[in-house]
Amino acid sequence: MAIATINPATGEKVATFEALTTAEIAAKLALAEQTYQQYRQTTFEQRSSWLKKAADILDRDQSKYAALMTLEMGKTYQSAIAEVKKCALVCRFYADKAAEFLAEEVVSSDATKSYLAYHPLGTILAVMPWNFPFWQVFRFAAPALMAGNVGLLKHASNVPQCALAIEKILLEAGFPEGAFQTLLISANQVADLVADDRVKAATLTGSEPAGASLAEIAGKNIKKTVLELGGSDPFIVLDSADLEAAATMAISSRMLNNGQSCIAAKRFIVQASVSDRFTELLLTKFQALTVGDPMSAETDIGPLATTSIREELDQQVQKAIQQGAKVLIGGKPITESAGNYYPPTLLTSIDQSSPTAQEEFFGPVAMLFTVPDLEAAISLSNHIPFGLGASAWTEKTDEQQLLIKEIEAGAVFINGMVKSDPRLPFGGIKRSGYGRELGKLGIREFVNIKTVWIR
Repeated sequence: MAIATINPATGEKVATFEALTTAEIAAKLALAEQTYQQYRQTTFEQRSSWLKKAADILDRDQSKYAALMTLEMGKTYQSAIAEVKKCALVCRFYADKAAEFLAEEVVSSDATKSYLAYHPLGTILAVMPWNFPFWQVFRFAAPALMAGNVGLLKHASNVPQCALAIEKILLEAGFPEGAFQTLLISANQVADLVADDRVKAATLTGSEPAGASLAEIAGKNIKKTVLELGGSDPFIVLDSADLEAAATMAISSRMLNNGQSCIAAKRFIVQASVSDRFTELLLTKFQALTVGDPMSAETDIGPLATTSIREELDQQVQKAIQQGAKVLIGGKPITESAGNYYPPTLLTSIDQSSPTAQEEFFGPVAMLFTVPDLEAAISLSNHIPFGLGASAWTEKTDEQQLLIKEIEAGAVFINGMVKSDPRLPFGGIKRSGYGRELGKLGIREFVNIKTVWIR
């Protein structure tokens, strides 16, 4: 697979890169191992100062990094600015909190003293996606580096300049050479990397097939993995909900990142008594969205990241139509101009037992379902192979508690949009993956939780 920057708004190939050779990968692995032996001895205070410097660099050059993200994968410039700021936030969060999260924990036992110690593992491989090209990396790198590990990044092949920029940021911040290295490699070079004894664990955010492949290789080599995979998150609206607030947030959640987000609200599940009104509100808000140049402040939705993503999304929409779905707005690619543009699309009258109802649409396409009551809403929400997040809207406390208890997902947001937050663990269940990123649990995924017993 080519490693290249192709502007999704124009189709222009901006830059190409050669994949590292086997010898070059070996040299980087050797450097990572060598660096780790010294880096693991550094103090939390030293790592914290470097990570805070990285945050300062992100803030200082946010316009440059935002423009680079927009160039490589098409997200709107305004959302890219927000992404850079969030990366600075996660750096400062772990710079401040890592020592507390990894402090020794005394446990009462039959010993004179017993406690848990949290020690780094070594070199951790991160296989990261293109949709949030800075955020996905920094939410791995910040806790991993603060824990005393070193990182290797295999980024998506369509965002190579973002990948290289992140390594430069961390080097400029003061992290030693080899503490975090970007590997411009193809997908078929990952297996040997995971199998190498110097790589102690791996994390992947991406598709189910990619996650299954990585987990298989890691399993054969008895290595820890954390996987954050696909999602088809429900957005449940019950009859006590503030419909205007719910509809406004529904648009924000579904259209986030041009619709290319694992935790986007992809299935609107609405109680029948308010379905007509909610549909009317949604349709009005869909019609008001502006599709266009992602660098423009007036644009709500930019292009999809690649031509193949747009083609796959359209194939899903056309299949849904063939299976009986009705299109309330959108439904066909925008072909009047260059670029991978697809309009905001709202599908309804979808057979709940059809394959379409089980799928993830990775673009600005929403499915709208009507259900009679709360129990039916929960049943439909869980009737998918995924379990990443869920948003539910109701003012009734008893309904809120039942939703929290019964929805099968790694996160449930009541009267709010599903989002990642450095303070809160993030991850899924079922085919959405396992393990957690962020929060206290995130930094403890890639450490040796060591039991110490002393008499």
